[in-house]
Amino acid sequence: MHRTKEEYVVSEVIELIEYKSWVCLICGWIYNEEEGLPEEGIAPGTRFAAIPDDWRCPLCDVGKAEFAVVEF
Repeated sequence: MHRTKEEYVVSEVIELIEYKSWVCLICGWIYNEEEGLPEEGIAPGTRFAAIPDDWRCPLCDVGKAEFAVVEF
């Protein structure tokens, strides 16, 4: 079965979307979307926005509001 042109374009765009890293502004711990956090049930590839709102930094226990995207 062949993919439609639309399916092909969507898959190509998804591959171009880069994973981001988020740093805790309190302790410096970094969440990498590509790696996830499997030991806490967060699968590799999980976007920061998709992590539950009640999730806490594993190092210093602050909430998601204390994280900022890392710009290289």
